[in-house]
Amino acid sequence: MLLRLPTSVSEARECLAEGAVPIGGATLVWATWQRDGFPELAMSLRELPEANVVGRRTLGGAVVLHRIDDRVPDVLRLAAATVGTGAVRRTATVGGNLVGSTLRCLLPAALVLDARATVLEPEGVREADLSEVVAKRPVLLSLRWREPIACAYRKLPGEPGGPPPLVVASALHADDHGDRLRVAVRDGYDVLGGSVLRAPGVAETLSGLRGTALGELPAAAWEVVRSQVTGLLGGHATH
Repeated sequence: MLLRLPTSVSEARECLAEGAVPIGGATLVWATWQRDGFPELAMSLRELPEANVVGRRTLGGAVVLHRIDDRVPDVLRLAAATVGTGAVRRTATVGGNLVGSTLRCLLPAALVLDARATVLEPEGVREADLSEVVAKRPVLLSLRWREPIACAYRKLPGEPGGPPPLVVASALHADDHGDRLRVAVRDGYDVLGGSVLRAPGVAETLSGLRGTALGELPAAAWEVVRSQVTGLLGGHATH
């Protein structure tokens, strides 16, 4: 296998046009390649500056998870910190988790930040929403978002060999019409999300969330949502 390490977007585009298979830490594909054979040409973005940024409003797709620190909002930092083991986090990338993984541990956090993706294609670079990233699995260059007023994250303990543990993420954003609350939940392999304008009271805001896709959650999962939203909104008085 020939591994290319492009240092510019134009060079990365050329690699894709030549049929290079994008890889990050290869934590999700190495065993498959050992069994089925390695691709002739692969490409890593670890030398591409646009894919390695870490900041309050942006995160590169080639950033390994253990590099995600308090420069990003807590909801994203905590999500990254709960992925796998330390060894996995030193190898696995943001792009691999969101695009290559079935668990997508970072997805709830990215959704509540209302993140947009910058993706790379042979034709060039463009912006995409997260639903397209999940469905079409393009090469992820970076994520961008508006910094939230407040955010929260919780991942419940999981049983070894059992279903994926419940994940609840939430964020409060300034909106033209008031503060907007976004909540995303990974229940099993499904990720559900809901967004409402903050009501004068926590109970009214929760009632609004019940009218979104989150209303389909089982009672135990909804209780985790209720607890997190209550804590998040309780610490931030209504404007």
